[in-house]
Amino acid sequence: MLNKIPFLLALGAMAGGVLIAIFFGVNEDMFKDRIAAGLERNEQIQAIEDPVEKSAMIEAETGKNWRYYQRFHFHATGIGAMVLGVLLLLGRVKAPERLKLSAAYLTAAGGFLYPFVWLFAGIYGPAMGRDEAKEAFAVFGYAGGLFLLGILLTMALVARYELRET
Repeated sequence: MLNKIPFLLALGAMAGGVLIAIFFGVNEDMFKDRIAAGLERNEQIQAIEDPVEKSAMIEAETGKNWRYYQRFHFHATGIGAMVLGVLLLLGRVKAPERLKLSAAYLTAAGGFLYPFVWLFAGIYGPAMGRDEAKEAFAVFGYAGGLFLLGILLTMALVARYELRET
């Protein structure tokens, strides 16, 4: 079972990215309405007295927050697919199993968690402020470091050990 978990994380990341894309297609307005409602609760935006300036800020923030949802989709599907490729490559490396499992878990855990910084920034950014939301959920962004460590370890294993023939 320990060998399956990284594969499940990779597939879970891809599934999350695809599912949110389906939700975009089915009801994009739901996301945009949620962003608009959050911007109505944003104290900094609501403090702007000039209606033209306030309207321009709301329009700009709507687009930027919508982009965060899209980034979740792009990162979850793309990184999930990359992780799956790394896991398949690790299966061919004639290296000690503990090193391969370490590389698999680092890559899969980091690849699975990293996209959530964008999802949570998209969900909470309108009301909190985009920078504040990214900061609040930065722990997910730091998971990208796990992903990078897993990639580097995989590169080292590929460089050091032979590959099995297919």
